[in-house]
Amino acid sequence: MTRWLRPSLKVATIDDVARLAGVSPATVSRVVNIDKNVREVTRQKVADAVRELNYVPNLAARSLARAGQIRLGLLYGQAGEAYLSAFLLGALEESAANGVELMLVRCEIGDGASEAAALARLRNGAINGVLLPQPGLQAWPFSELLRLAGMPVVAVGAGSAAAFSGVHVDDRAAAFEMTQHLLGLGHRRIGFVAGDPHQPSSAARALGFEQAMAEAAAQPILVQAGSDFKQALQAAEQLLDDDAPPTAIFAGGDEMAAAAISVAQRRGLQAPQDLSVVGFDDSQAALTVWPALTTIRQPVGAMTSAAITLLLEIVRGGREGETSDRILPHELVRRQSDGPPPARDHRLTRPPQRAGQGR
Repeated sequence: MTRWLRPSLKVATIDDVARLAGVSPATVSRVVNIDKNVREVTRQKVADAVRELNYVPNLAARSLARAGQIRLGLLYGQAGEAYLSAFLLGALEESAANGVELMLVRCEIGDGASEAAALARLRNGAINGVLLPQPGLQAWPFSELLRLAGMPVVAVGAGSAAAFSGVHVDDRAAAFEMTQHLLGLGHRRIGFVAGDPHQPSSAARALGFEQAMAEAAAQPILVQAGSDFKQALQAAEQLLDDDAPPTAIFAGGDEMAAAAISVAQRRGLQAPQDLSVVGFDDSQAALTVWPALTTIRQPVGAMTSAAITLLLEIVRGGREGETSDRILPHELVRRQSDGPPPARDHRLTRPPQRAGQGR
């Protein structure tokens, strides 16, 4: 663990940060308030000075924390994970049980105005700490801006490579287990529809898949698909167009697995008789698609509780400069979307073209 340096005699001011960074106080303010017209080298100087001095502009929040009045912010976005609704319900119940006020703040990553408005709401609301339930919200540089603003952060499902405190399952071990499950059924040509490689959890799942395939001396078929349904449709098409298409597809998320089943059905293929498809998360999509998905279950309720508990420990213990990583157990849930490979392997073909379409 690492701890930020903490001044022993006085609380650092914006003028202190400006002097150490060699910039004006106005420039420090622009960096903290997400002004994109600041050069990267200048932003980095300010970030280094903030860390060294432990500068925390949100003094009102720190006073509230010392008084025992805790207010946590929960950021969410439109393009979120399927488990977000369950997480929100769990967070509301857990915060109420702990006598904590929870403020929901919407933020769309990549939208400068939305990011600035979200950070302003958190600062003006005297927030003591922030929960990030969606991987997209854990993106750099937004998470760094939260730290610059002196806000403890706990991310959920970000994976162990995240630069801040987090609660998650062992994504690599879970993907390894699911791949071994498919290998145990007799599959040797397994396609993997991966998520965003820049997200630690997605990268870990891909590594777990590759490790299991390597140990079985099987040839993996990987496709980087991103995280949305449309991209997963294209990835599944690409896999099934291969000269030696897979007999099973492992998708790094349930929505991507649902897309793979959709593509298979358009081609006249039935799961699991012609193609096994499995997912990850055990979200609502795993139950609404037909056949119901075999998947890896993340314990959303337990993750929610652990995240709030961890964040409260950080806030109440004055451990804003430390990071903590908590791993919860996963579970392989078997339903109807997987089975042995077809007894007679056959070439998977594209669906018939509609009348009037060219070849």
